[in-house]
Order: sequence, then C-alpha cells, then structure tokens
Amino acid sequence: MASNETPPQVNGSLSERELQIVELVAAGLTNQEISEQLEISKRTVDNHISNILTKTATGNRVALVRWALQWGKVCLNDVNCCPLPSLDGEVVS
Repeated sequence: MASNETPPQVNGSLSERELQIVELVAAGLTNQEISEQLEISKRTVDNHISNILTKTATGNRVALVRWALQWGKVCLNDVNCCPLPSLDGEVVS
C-alpha cells in the first residue's frame, strides 16, 4: 500500500480475543508465545491470526501492526494511545 492510500477498513469487527491477539502481535510475540500467554493452543492462535489478516485485509504481521497503529487498535510506548470502548460500552484504558 502506498503511503498516500487509505488503510483498509475492517470487514466486520474484530472480537475481543482478536484484539488481544493483535496487541500481542504488536508487542512482538510469536504465535507460540501468544498461545502460552492466553493459555490456548498454537493452532487456535494460528486460526485467529488468519481470520484477523482476512478481516483487516493485511497480508502479514507487519502490515497488521501498521493497520492497528493507523486505526488506533494498539498502543506502543505511549504512542497512538486512546481508550477503547469495551463490549458493554464502557471506556477501557
């Protein structure tokens, strides 16, 4: 994607678990490390990553992190930080 293009929108919203995984990908964790931290199988993480890449129209983890930063889905080192609404509508910081 060229720098002047608009990043793709999400085709449907990401689930709470998918957002957790995006944050862990942005933190640099491997799928195995994500599975251990969330206490789920690596295969489940692999499936989540595949679904996330499809929903965000990103082709790899680097593009996914760029997308997440551009759309305010992750906060890295106090950059791009904003409170996100929780599933019940309350703001989560």
